[in-house]
Amino acid sequence: MKVLPFKIPKPEKTAIIYQEDIGICFYDKLHQHEEIQISLILEGEGTLIVGDTANYYKKDDILVIGGNIPHVFKSNTETSTKSHMLSIFFKYSSFGDGFFMLEDLNELDVFFNKAKKGFKIISSKSEASRLFLKLHSASRIERLIILLQLLKISAKSDYQSLSSFIYNKTYNEIEGKRMQDVFEFTMSHYTEKITLDKIANVANMTKNAFCKYFKKRTNKTYVRFLNELRIEHSCRLIYSDPELPLTEIAYRSGYNNISNFNKQFKAIKNQKPSAMKTFN
Repeated sequence: MKVLPFKIPKPEKTAIIYQEDIGICFYDKLHQHEEIQISLILEGEGTLIVGDTANYYKKDDILVIGGNIPHVFKSNTETSTKSHMLSIFFKYSSFGDGFFMLEDLNELDVFFNKAKKGFKIISSKSEASRLFLKLHSASRIERLIILLQLLKISAKSDYQSLSSFIYNKTYNEIEGKRMQDVFEFTMSHYTEKITLDKIANVANMTKNAFCKYFKKRTNKTYVRFLNELRIEHSCRLIYSDPELPLTEIAYRSGYNNISNFNKQFKAIKNQKPSAMKTFN
């Protein structure tokens, strides 16, 4: 199977693909597909990288990933022994090139604009979840109706972007394999010391060449990306165990001194970790 691009298997003459993923972990290879993906997490939690940004996903999250955005799920098997996700896939052109351009569907333009960066639905989640649970037994025409209802809800809901810039590039297989190796190594070792020389070696490049390569394809430096992963991990620790000292949280997140941890946390979250800990 090619790492990138990734093709969603589907029967011929089918515009909508419904998929149910159940296992210890979700598919954990960096991939992108032409289809827009809307998913409901029924069980499981972990890290989700979308484009240039590390996110945290958990049970009951509803995620929208736009077409051709590179992404990868890294399930946390230490906290969850089962991962269960319902997804629906479709293309902007699935129902004809002009379908979503009809004036009758103008209110859905907001959805497609938000989907370009990927987003997490914040409000109206219960209503959207109920629709998702109907998909399994729904007929094809019922799935089309449910999809349109989901798009309407998603367009109007409060949301959180999953990526910080619009990705408009399709990786070839060689690039995809290289980025997959980089992301996989980083997600497996971000609590340890990772030097630029070490990660450049993973990518089979010189340090300078790798830094330019990564920045060009993710719109941020590798160090920034690594810090975002670590800070997301520290936030999970804060929420899961409010009594855990910040020095221990910093250490478990890959920081050997509290001052650097505080600095990076403030730079990424715009607040001190102590403020989040107090609020939590």
